[in-house]
Amino acid sequence: MSKINLSLPEVQIREIRINSITGYQGDAKELVEAREFGLKDKERSFSQCLGCATSKAACMTVLIQDGAVISHGPVGCASCLHEFAFTYRVNYPLRGIERPTPRRIFSTNLKEKDTVYGGNIKLADTIREVYERTKANAIFVLTTCAAGIIGDDVESVCNEAEEELGIPVVAIFCEGFRSKVWTTGFDAAYHGIARKLIQKPRKRRNDMINVINFWGSDVFSEWFAPFGAKPNYITPFSTVNGLKYASEAVATVQACSTLGSYLGAVLEQDFGVPEIPAAPPYGIAQTDRWFRALGKVLGKEEIAEKIIAEKRKEYLPKIEALREKLAGKTAYVTAGAAHGHALLDVLGELGMKAVGAAIFHHDPIYDSGRQENDQLAQRVADYGNVFNYNVCNKQEFELVNALNRIRPDVLLARHGGMTLWGAKLGIPSLLIGDEHYSMGYEGLVNYGERILEVIENDEFVKNLEKHAINPYTKWWLEQPPYYFLEGGAGK
Repeated sequence: MSKINLSLPEVQIREIRINSITGYQGDAKELVEAREFGLKDKERSFSQCLGCATSKAACMTVLIQDGAVISHGPVGCASCLHEFAFTYRVNYPLRGIERPTPRRIFSTNLKEKDTVYGGNIKLADTIREVYERTKANAIFVLTTCAAGIIGDDVESVCNEAEEELGIPVVAIFCEGFRSKVWTTGFDAAYHGIARKLIQKPRKRRNDMINVINFWGSDVFSEWFAPFGAKPNYITPFSTVNGLKYASEAVATVQACSTLGSYLGAVLEQDFGVPEIPAAPPYGIAQTDRWFRALGKVLGKEEIAEKIIAEKRKEYLPKIEALREKLAGKTAYVTAGAAHGHALLDVLGELGMKAVGAAIFHHDPIYDSGRQENDQLAQRVADYGNVFNYNVCNKQEFELVNALNRIRPDVLLARHGGMTLWGAKLGIPSLLIGDEHYSMGYEGLVNYGERILEVIENDEFVKNLEKHAINPYTKWWLEQPPYYFLEGGAGK
């Protein structure tokens, strides 16, 4: 189990804390087994693109209803933060938010002069002005590479502003160069929230269960109701007050083991909220385990068994009908860990063959230290191995090469911009932004029907392939996809 230390202002990066990697090629079974023997990352001699931890920290702070976010750096670093304003507008109806609030996103707009003389004064002035404009209940300060390089004392500035304004001012250290595993940005945001917002519990509430997730639709209210509980979603669409008392929940569950790895461990180790020992509920086998683990933690195992029996009776015939229609179909998955593993679970349950995957990074173990939370291990055990498995931090040249060789019946993706490549190659492609859409028994039906619809309606992508221009050369498409990965011919 990873040791949490909330006395430190900065979170330990994933490469050190849980040995996360961004480079691997082989099969899923080998990757799971390597956890026991020490997993070594593979470097690339060429990279086309890279994500940034700052945007991941913003993802977890910008969507807090009554907060404000300051990007401490050049104004360009804040440009990607506004996509979450769009995310808020699109997804708040899925959560039943009756009074939506505007997103409050600001930048200190560091200039060249500030990198010479320092940006502390500019940051302090910005915090005051943001508070005067917004009267936010908390202000989150996201550090950027420029602020980290010049050594601004962001923690001290935030602490002084907190005393002056009387609200939490949270320093979140998420410079892009800090970690090549950009999901460290999630951990950085949660670390700051746990240090400055979450308080020791006044009491334990048996009617509240924490759900660490993105912005998916509200499926957990229905699932928790038989247990006499309601979900406390963390952090998108939450409030500062709701986060403050997350410590009083009876348990914590996650929509994605990678996303919630750190905060789940924090809530358990420092605040006594147990994290259920099960990967998220994707596929029948894992959904059964998830409900049983939840029932055991809540001391209501008989209710869990009743839910399982009722759901199976209602949805298994529909799932079986989909299996018959999808039998023999092949699919390729590209997504972040561990949601990509979840989609591989869904494919296995629907009887489709997963012919490959490009997953953005890999955590050999999570902060809880429990192997039960490992969704990829569960996938291999339940449905078999996945060959052509690539840990690839959004290197699109590798994805295009692999898709061109494998030519699956459908491409499944979680992140925008990835399905475009499948479509250009004439491959039906499906992107579902709602991470809850394929959860549980009903999720298999939802997702299976969408896959079937996409495969059957392929005329557009077939026509697009005829007219699309592929930016990659004939030479590259003839090379192995992992040519530039350590051990490959180009390395």
